[in-house]
Amino acid sequence: MARSLFRKSMYRYIAAALVLTSLAASVLYAVPANAQDGYGHILIADQFNNRVIEVDRYTHQVLWHFGNGSDLPGPNSVVGTNDAERIGPYTLISGTGTPPGLPGCSDTVNGCPDNRVFIVDHDGDILWQYGQAGIAGSGPNQLNTPVHSLFLINFPHHPGPHVLITDQGNQRIILVNLNHQIVWQYGTTGVIGNGPNQLSNPNSAEVLENNHILIADENNNRVIEVKPSLELVKQFTALGTVSGAAFASRLSNGDTLITDSNNNRIVEVDGNDQVVWQYFTNTDAGSNPAPLPTRAVRLRNGDTLISDQFNDRVIEINKSGHVVFLQGALNAPGSGFNQLNGPYDAKVIGDFTGLTPPFDF
Repeated sequence: MARSLFRKSMYRYIAAALVLTSLAASVLYAVPANAQDGYGHILIADQFNNRVIEVDRYTHQVLWHFGNGSDLPGPNSVVGTNDAERIGPYTLISGTGTPPGLPGCSDTVNGCPDNRVFIVDHDGDILWQYGQAGIAGSGPNQLNTPVHSLFLINFPHHPGPHVLITDQGNQRIILVNLNHQIVWQYGTTGVIGNGPNQLSNPNSAEVLENNHILIADENNNRVIEVKPSLELVKQFTALGTVSGAAFASRLSNGDTLITDSNNNRIVEVDGNDQVVWQYFTNTDAGSNPAPLPTRAVRLRNGDTLISDQFNDRVIEINKSGHVVFLQGALNAPGSGFNQLNGPYDAKVIGDFTGLTPPFDF
């Protein structure tokens, strides 16, 4: 019944809003907090394999996946996915696309665009989508290289279900409602810069508990915190050492965790931008010298889950920097059992520590 509502063009976005905010909330919060991690399940955006997979951390088995591996975007495929998150029984996926010359793309001249953000159910049916398959643009219902997205109902001054999208190629962060309307934006569309309301290759955005927005402004080598009014209030660079800010999140102790991609490190800075902890992902024997990690998430148990992109692995490290979980083979891309190819994002399902929760803090 619910699926048929989604397919009725006049009502499907209303139905999606009702289902996502009520059913998903009840599913997520009906279980104890210590069981919300899917009993160890990890959701991975396996970039160059053109898929999103859910894996069991103990057996390394793939339990669920979306994406048939095609480098053409379609109803059953996603190209160069950079981000995914589980919201109740649904999965939000960013179809970023792949530039020419990188794995997973057969077109060495033009690359393989996707340019969609969409929500799928457990059966892999697309229930909601923003952006048009393979088309880059900045007009209505268009994106250009969306690298990150999240679902939320508590964006300041915009109650109800929305999707926050990091629209990298358009140099902007946009808040989109389920009727495909942009209702908030940071960054001037198509303008690269570091001045007021300007970004350069933004790579992520998270909404903080204080209602500010934390943005990884990748090519400006900074993480910025802005108010919904677009006022910039803080900037983090690890005292000017960050190079390629791929992701940032706010920790419960007030520190900011930054994925410092070009330096191959994860760095935690305090409110004064002082480094209080760091971890480098290129020090293991056999490592790619420049793995360019893309996403580090601090988990509920205090460990850090890292998407170690060109080392083709996802690792969880404890506070001492020891690896306690590994998915993928070090610097050995593949699509078989316990193999990954350029994983860009990984999250423990149900663990929104340091991330924007879909329903409320």
